[in-house]
Amino acid sequence: MGDSFYEQLVEDSAFLRADYRLDTELVDKIILQLNRIYPQVLTDKEATRFRNLDVPTSFRVGELVTHLKGKGEEACREFYRALHLHVEELYYSLPTRLRLRDSFDPLAHPPVYQQKHSLNERGPHFFLGCFSVAVGMALLYYFSEAKVAGGSRALGMAALGLKKKAQEVLIWYTEESLML
Repeated sequence: MGDSFYEQLVEDSAFLRADYRLDTELVDKIILQLNRIYPQVLTDKEATRFRNLDVPTSFRVGELVTHLKGKGEEACREFYRALHLHVEELYYSLPTRLRLRDSFDPLAHPPVYQQKHSLNERGPHFFLGCFSVAVGMALLYYFSEAKVAGGSRALGMAALGLKKKAQEVLIWYTEESLML
């Protein structure tokens, strides 16, 4: 890995303090894991101090990280193990994990940039409405140029499935072309 767990924790500590994904419940799970499984890393008295709910979670995380850095390499490694076990998504988004993942094989995991493409905020109904108007105008133009009498009848038949106002316009247009 190159870096020791202590050095990685020093680098990741600012990210861990600022990340919103570490809520009170997850911090308690990590503290209990370190206390129950590895009591040499976190004693009962220390675990009680870090589980104090009166203290904000980001401050508790900062104190825990500082305490673990003071305990040494083994404590830092066990913290990363508990973090990986309980908050895998956060674990893989740590700055040191991202750097290590990218340094192994940048071709295996190309960076994915998600970008939302939005032409307008009105949605698909607006698009369909505009498209329908454009198609209707194109049909009117096409059949107004036609010299065939059957074309205007087809336009009148097309009005059957439309709303009342559209039917009136198309039927009026059909009747006017028949009079000519």
